[in-house]
Amino acid sequence: MHRYVYLLPVVAALVGCDKLGIETPATIAARKEADGKAVGGACRNALRAIEDCYTLNPKANKAAVYAGWMEMDAYMRDNKLEGTPPMIQRSAASGPAGEGDAATDSGEKADKPEKSDRTDKVEKVEKADKTEKADKADKADKSKGR
Repeated sequence: MHRYVYLLPVVAALVGCDKLGIETPATIAARKEADGKAVGGACRNALRAIEDCYTLNPKANKAAVYAGWMEMDAYMRDNKLEGTPPMIQRSAASGPAGEGDAATDSGEKADKPEKSDRTDKVEKVEKADKTEKADKADKADKSKGR
């Protein structure tokens, strides 16, 4: 009986392994399932076909992606919601087999996706932020030199 008293702290420490960040196969599978459903739902909201979703996310579990896509589809139909068009267009290389190959084989360049107005605005804001930071750094250097 006295020997088992020493095992009690060891057993108690091992019970708390979940709090140490050690993932069990069940938690890994649940996380992958949730990630796949999130990807599928996001694809449906972005007005992407399920096949495009599979192509753009090859590592995602296809069954989970499909389940997430269908759940989001039902939700959007029930609530009469419109999807959000994707900001980044698919390139010709990631299109269905044969489309991208035909354009490159015939010597024509693949069309680049056009930048949207929103993308241009974001780029302008980022450029303005960079110049503003550079101006502040120059002023700080000048004030230290005086």
